[in-house]
Amino acid sequence: MLTNPGTLAIVLIFLIIGCLIGYFVCKRNYDKKLSDAHTSAEQIISNAEKEAITSKKEALLEAKDEAHRYREQQEADLKERRKDVQKQEERLLQREDVLDRKDNTLDKRESSLEQREDNVSIQQKAIEKQKEDLSSIITEQQAELHRIGQLTQEEAKDQILDELNEQLTHEKSEFIKESQEEAQQDANKLAKNLIVEAIQRSAADSVAETTVTTVTLPNDDMKGRIIGKEGRNIRSFESLTGIDLVIDDTPEVVVLSGYDPIRREIARIALDRLIQDGRIHPTRIEEMVDKARQEMDERIRELGEQAIYSLGIHNMHPDLIKIIGRMNFRTSYGQNVLNHSIEVARLSGLMAAELNEDEMLAKRAGLLHDIGKAIDREVEGSHVEIGVELTTKYKEPEVVINTIASHHGDNEPTSLIASLVAAADAISAARPGARSESMENYIQRLKRLEQIATDYDGVDHSYAIQAGREIRVMVKPEDISDDDATILSRDIKNQIENELEYPGHIKVTVIRETRKIEYAK
Repeated sequence: MLTNPGTLAIVLIFLIIGCLIGYFVCKRNYDKKLSDAHTSAEQIISNAEKEAITSKKEALLEAKDEAHRYREQQEADLKERRKDVQKQEERLLQREDVLDRKDNTLDKRESSLEQREDNVSIQQKAIEKQKEDLSSIITEQQAELHRIGQLTQEEAKDQILDELNEQLTHEKSEFIKESQEEAQQDANKLAKNLIVEAIQRSAADSVAETTVTTVTLPNDDMKGRIIGKEGRNIRSFESLTGIDLVIDDTPEVVVLSGYDPIRREIARIALDRLIQDGRIHPTRIEEMVDKARQEMDERIRELGEQAIYSLGIHNMHPDLIKIIGRMNFRTSYGQNVLNHSIEVARLSGLMAAELNEDEMLAKRAGLLHDIGKAIDREVEGSHVEIGVELTTKYKEPEVVINTIASHHGDNEPTSLIASLVAAADAISAARPGARSESMENYIQRLKRLEQIATDYDGVDHSYAIQAGREIRVMVKPEDISDDDATILSRDIKNQIENELEYPGHIKVTVIRETRKIEYAK
């Protein structure tokens, strides 16, 4: 036995060292095994996860395939069901159509039956009425035969003639009524044609007179000679003629102003002769004015004679002829009264000739219908009253006097000629251009005419021309097309018709022009 403590210690140390070595060796082996176990576990887990993912994917694919097959099966079943339902609906619709047709057919048959029943009832009533009428007729004929059997031959003949006379009287009244209606229509048509033909055969121009007359001078030095020393010549001239002598800055022109055309014409003649003579002083002015008055009297008489000779009128009092000549220097709304009277005379004569009336008497009445206007500025009263007095004084025919009295509706016409003259007077005075309107109204009408066109969009300029009888509208080509121009012209025309009052017609011309300009260099 080992009893040495040193030896025991060494053995203990070796034992401890061996235990430590064994411990470390065992621990190393344990750690290695543990690591291998972890590695194996992780590999197993990884393989398990991969297998699980693979299994999951396979299960999902199988589920999707199953769902797809199920969906296709369901869709196929739905399509079959829809086809069946659609077929059933089509059959139902067909049945409804058949039922509707049958219903319509039944309705038609029912209405046809009702109509037939109504017709049958109406026919039955008509037959019953015919039976009643026949019975009454038979009864009447029997009674008539019984009565005729008791009449003599003369009595039967008289009865037949009386019945025939009643029938003829009724037929005559119907014929007269129809004839009167046809005659009225033909008369209206004939009257229109008659007036149109008379107007076409008698066309006369009308010149608007003014209240001034222009006299041309040989030079401006003549103005000083006309005025005279301290204005004595011009004062003498104005006092002798009753006409204002206007001398302004207008070169080689003086103006005679006065409302009386005869005095204004006398002044013009006297001034023309003074200018030609060259000697202008108060005494010479008085001589020339006297000569001008004498010449004017002769000219008035000649104008009256020319008027009656041109119409073929004879046997008229000389004083009345002179008054007719004075109408040449009288205007009514700008229309020369003598020209108007001659035109009325011609129209009246033409219409009277067409109606087989006295043509010369109609011309005489037409010429004298406004005779009172020749002296209405010198005598009190209307031109109708003055005309009646003149023609009565100079013993004109009663038809002429009544024509003058009735041509404005103051009295009733007593002859067809009086009515013809009134119609001719209206035609001559109312035709477009015969009478002038006031300058202010004329200017306002032209301004309004241009304004109507300018107010439309796309209009560049507008011009009223031909005394307001045409309006030319210039449009912007980039804003107004050709079709728009057509519509614009119609719109302007409609607005003019609705808003303006004017004689005759107004022509609306819309001009659309496109210009392209290039310069060659």
